[in-house]
Amino acid sequence: MKVKQIMTTDVSTVAPNDTVVKAASIMGQLNIGSVPVTEGNKVVGIVTDRDIILRGVAKGETPNQKISDVMTHNVKFATPDMDVHAAADLMAENQVRRLPVIDIDNLVGIVAIGDLAVENIFENEAGEALHDISMGARH
Repeated sequence: MKVKQIMTTDVSTVAPNDTVVKAASIMGQLNIGSVPVTEGNKVVGIVTDRDIILRGVAKGETPNQKISDVMTHNVKFATPDMDVHAAADLMAENQVRRLPVIDIDNLVGIVAIGDLAVENIFENEAGEALHDISMGARH
């Protein structure tokens, strides 16, 4: 099975000059933990709820802080034709729960660890990936 068969295609994004409040608002409205940061349709980063807390709030920054100040720049990504097993491995290796899906440098979707678990055949693999991600976070 390919990533394009399970990815979410309706992806909300923020720009590097947007504020952390905008990203947090999107996360709250959609009940998600990360938002891709784009310039046009090109992914230049990703911002997570954890990024906002650790790189912003915990340092006493203002709510008007720019996304570019807190975002993760080195983004791991999937491609639409990537096998879902490879995507799960990439998530586990890099200790991430979500991967933007890029096609010819353009954002076309996002795949999350939960998307892998939806398909029964990937439940064990998603569980193993989540375990690896969680264990890495504890080290």
